[in-house]
This record gives sequence, structure tokens and C-alpha cells, in this order.
Amino acid sequence: MPVFHYQAFEASRNEVNGSLEATSQSDAYRILRLRGMQPKSLYEEDKTTSKKTSTTDKSRVTSVANVHLTRLNTPQLLFFTEELAELLEAGLQLEGALKVIEQRQEKSPVKTVAAILRARVREGVSFSKALRDCGESFDPLYSNLVAAGEASGALPKILKRQCAHLEMMEELRKKVTSSLVYPSIVFASAILLMFIFLTFLVPQLSVLLGKSGQKLPFITQCLISVSEFCGHWWWALVACLGVIFLGLRMALETPSGKAWSHRAMLDIPVVGAVLKTKFFAEILQTLSTLVSNGVTILTGIHLLHGATGNVFLRALLGQIAALVSEGYSLERSMKKVGFFPPVMIDILSVGEQTGDIAGALGRAAQRYDRELSSKIQYLTTLIQPAVILLVALFVGVVAYSMIAGILTSVNSLKAR
Repeated sequence: MPVFHYQAFEASRNEVNGSLEATSQSDAYRILRLRGMQPKSLYEEDKTTSKKTSTTDKSRVTSVANVHLTRLNTPQLLFFTEELAELLEAGLQLEGALKVIEQRQEKSPVKTVAAILRARVREGVSFSKALRDCGESFDPLYSNLVAAGEASGALPKILKRQCAHLEMMEELRKKVTSSLVYPSIVFASAILLMFIFLTFLVPQLSVLLGKSGQKLPFITQCLISVSEFCGHWWWALVACLGVIFLGLRMALETPSGKAWSHRAMLDIPVVGAVLKTKFFAEILQTLSTLVSNGVTILTGIHLLHGATGNVFLRALLGQIAALVSEGYSLERSMKKVGFFPPVMIDILSVGEQTGDIAGALGRAAQRYDRELSSKIQYLTTLIQPAVILLVALFVGVVAYSMIAGILTSVNSLKAR
């Protein structure tokens, strides 16, 4: 009789590993459910594994290489996540849900990714580890949240939350893109116009104004100087900008540079407020889901720490985890760190006093979700007029400097 190896959660949420004999994989699932276990992964022991180790390893390398070549874009990743969450909520096991996605009639990279993930899960690899092996399709936040869902037995809820996050990010991208279409056209036209001014009109204007013998206004002299410099030293200007760009890029890739840039991003007007609110909403909602499914606060913070890309915010979560491990409450830890807003701390304080910390985290998450939507709308509304105002200011200064020079020359001719 075939032997199946499994990873499963007991009724107490403890994860156990073991093996059992069953006539088929479906029979093995039935036996685990009769034992009161929730299967996490199940695969049949291959008696010829030792003889085909090299072949299996080559197949695995090929699979990983293929999935690295198949990168999911945001809509495809959203579709995969939403479909998987719905299948798991409907009662399918992970391997079966991936099989359903793999067997869809529509041709899509999602099918390839699902097939490779399913193969990895059948080999006994955890789902979060399989996602990490998929390269750039699934970022660290996605993989670590799935790991949290596996640890808590709340994988469908975690995936639903990830769907909401992906939808929000896609909506933000679309709003920003649509808001930048018109300003980008205006900005490109302004750059072209400035090139024509500095290359053709200003040199001719400088010759004409020089014949008047009058002292030109300071702003007109500056414009002529810029035009002459760009005409003679444009190659040096391009090279200098390239060196500066590469230097800044290399500096920001160092640990200290990355820490500074990540901190500075949070201080940018309007944009920084959106990033902070997004961070608050994510950690609150994720912690609420984890705690309500039996994961401790400390474990949840550790999972969020590994999933946070911003170095500065990751360090804050590390400080909170250290304080919680010393016996501090979550509310006291956040208050001692000093970065988190008083409103959030007050909500968590009430939750800890009433013994409903998961509910308090959920209420705070809803508050910051609403605040995030409001700030995103404000940001996208502000982008278009800000870019147009910047272009108008730039073109206006150039036009004023040219007109001022012309008026000075005309007045000198009238005086004669």
C-alpha cells in the first residue's frame, strides 16, 4: 500500500509531520480529516527516489528556471491570488486548488506558475518556500504573509488581504498614470520649446541685443549665459549628470545610504504621509488576521519584520519585537518607539484593556484604510496641477527674460 508523508495542523493549531498508508491521495486526505487534522501538504513516497536523484534535481532546476522566466504582472498576480483564495475557502486543499488553476483553458503565465508551485508542494516543500523559489513574481511581503497564513491556518484570509493590497496598489498606479498623462505631454512640449529657445532663438536674440549697446537686464544676461554654456559644453553637462546619477545610485545601495533614503522618503510632503498610512494599515490588518487565528503578537511582528522592505520601518518593527519579548505590551512598545500616532496607540490600549486586541487591531486597520484612500485621492488630485504649475513657471521665466531684453533694446532705440 502506498505511503504518504504529510504536514498538518491539529485542532490545537500545532503543526505535525508524519506518514500514513492509504490506497490513494484522496483516501489519505480522508484519514487525516477523520483524525481531526487540517492537511497543509501531502505527497506520496517515491520508492525510486534514491535511484533517480540526479534526474529529479535536474527537473527541479529546470522548473525553477522556467518559473524565473515566467514573471506575473500585477493583474495576473491578483487573479492568481484571488482564484487561490476562493478555491481554498471553498474547501479545496492547496495542491488541489493549484491543480484547478493549472488546468484552466485560458493560456496564461498563471498556469505555468501554478503548475510549478503544485509540483513543489507535492515534493513536500512548504507553499511559502515554493513562492520564494519563484523569483520576482512573489515579493518578500507576499511570501512572508503566506508563511504567516500557513503558521496560523488562516491562509485564505491572508490571501484575501493580499488581494485587497494588490487591488489598492494597482488602483493607485492607474490613478497616478492617468493623472500624469496630460502633465507629461505638457512637460515634454515645454522641454522641446526650451530646447528651441536656447538653441536657435536665444543666440540670435543675443546678437540682436548686443548691437543696441545697452546693458541688458540681469535675468536676460543669465539666460544668454545658460544658452552659450549649453551650446558649447552640452557634452560635459551630460557627462556630469551621468556621473552624479551613478554616484547617487551607488551611494543609495550602501546600507547607510539605503537607510537614509528610506527614512527620507517618509518625510516627503504628501507622498510620505501616504507611505506611512499604508504601512500602518498593512501591519494592523495583518496582525489582526494573525492574532485572531492564534498567532502570538511577537510571532506576527517577526513575520512582518521579514516582509517589510523599508529599512527604517523594518528597524522599528525590530525594536517593537525586542520590547514585546521583554514583556512590554504592544501599546507600550509602540509608545516607547515613538513613531506611531497617538490615535493608533489609544485604540490598541482600549483593546488590551478589554482583552480584544485582535478586534482593536481590526478597527484601527479600518480607520487607516479609509485614511489611506483619502490621502491617495488627494495625492492623485494634486499631481496634475503641480506639474502644470512647474512647467508654467519654467516657461514664464524664460519668456520674461527674453521680453525684458527686447523691451530694453527698444527703449534704447527710442531714446536715440
